[in-house]
Amino acid sequence: FDIEDQDSGERASFYGDTPPNGYMILTPEGRLMVLIAGGGRKPGQTDEEQAALFRTMLSYTGLYRFEGDRFITTVDVSWNESWTGTDQVRSYTLDGGRLDVLTAWMPNPVDPERRIARAILSWERAK
Repeated sequence: FDIEDQDSGERASFYGDTPPNGYMILTPEGRLMVLIAGGGRKPGQTDEEQAALFRTMLSYTGLYRFEGDRFITTVDVSWNESWTGTDQVRSYTLDGGRLDVLTAWMPNPVDPERRIARAILSWERAK
C-alpha cells in the first residue's frame, strides 16, 4: 500500500516500514471485500491506542463492476462511513498473479507538502 507523489514519482509506504497485511476478495457474483491492516500493530487498550488501530486499517465491501479500464465498487459497508454509499473508482493493471489497484490523483493524504498523489495497492494472488 504505497502513496505515489505526482511530481517526483517517489513512492512511500502508507503505513510505514512494516508491510501491511490484507486481503481483497472478488466473488463471481460481483461482491468485493477488502481488509488491510498496517504491519506491526499491537493490541489497543486505551482510547488513544484503539484510535491508532483505526487509523492503520481499511475495510470495505460492495458490489463491483468494470467499465472500460475502470474498476468501480459501490460501497455498502465501510470502516469509514464517508465511503458508505459512494462509488470508489479505481484503475488497475494485471501482470500474472499481481494486481495493482490505483486511485485517482488527489491531495496527498500523508504529506500535504507534496500536494498531489495517488494510492497504489499491490496484491499477489493467494496460493
